[in-house]
Amino acid sequence: MADRGAGALKANPRRPGRFRPVKIATFNINNVVRRFDNLVDWLDEAQPDIVCLQELKAETSAFPRQALEQMGYGAAVVGQRSWNGVAILARDAVPVVTRTALPGDPADGQARYVEAAVRGVIIGCLYLPNGNPRPGPKFDYKMAWFERLIAHAQTLMSSSAPVVLAGDYNVVQTEADIYQPHSWKGDALLQPQSRAAFAKLLDQGWIDALRAIHPDGPLWTFWAYLRNRWPADKGLRLDHLLISPDLGERLLEAGVDRWVRGQAEASDHAPAWIELDL
Repeated sequence: MADRGAGALKANPRRPGRFRPVKIATFNINNVVRRFDNLVDWLDEAQPDIVCLQELKAETSAFPRQALEQMGYGAAVVGQRSWNGVAILARDAVPVVTRTALPGDPADGQARYVEAAVRGVIIGCLYLPNGNPRPGPKFDYKMAWFERLIAHAQTLMSSSAPVVLAGDYNVVQTEADIYQPHSWKGDALLQPQSRAAFAKLLDQGWIDALRAIHPDGPLWTFWAYLRNRWPADKGLRLDHLLISPDLGERLLEAGVDRWVRGQAEASDHAPAWIELDL
């Protein structure tokens, strides 16, 4: 584990006599049908208890629900053909769905948010719009969606329920979250508006769980397919697990399963995860 530094939250020692920590992960699978074997390999190795999946690229009816149930995972799925799609998996449990879309725009038909109660925690799985090319309608949609997320996150924060907001945020929060030197200056992921929106979200009190455990050094979760970026380790941190303040003292560990990105036919993302003493 990296040195946490004086200003970081400290991981709690595991309490004697407790069950093992609850492991919560987020993974942009980038086509759940095509990369189902990759998903199965990772689930078998990592043994997460709760998983937020993004970019399913499959309709709800095409989601491999039965095969995952045979592995012990219940699922809440909001699919979409060819693009988008999100799901929450829960080991030895059935997620109790609380939302199948982000509030604020009834006309929005993109499958980018699902929310469920699992093990006494509200889990929000999100796939924030990429926003490219910019300027233009895709970037405008990204920022409008971000504002809706911020509004809903405030509602969740005000509820006093324990909450995890996990997913592909499509934001490089700081220059420490991208390889240096980089050539992404004009990309929607790094724009001042995108970063300001993420900062506005954090200002509500959410804890960036990965950085709470690893305040220094790279925490890449994404390596583009182009320009040899995976072998050269030219990565970005796009995938985040934000936790409500009451979960901060229950945060034990966090990390990124980089090895998943090195598999054959891998997604361009790797799973990020946290462990909570629940």
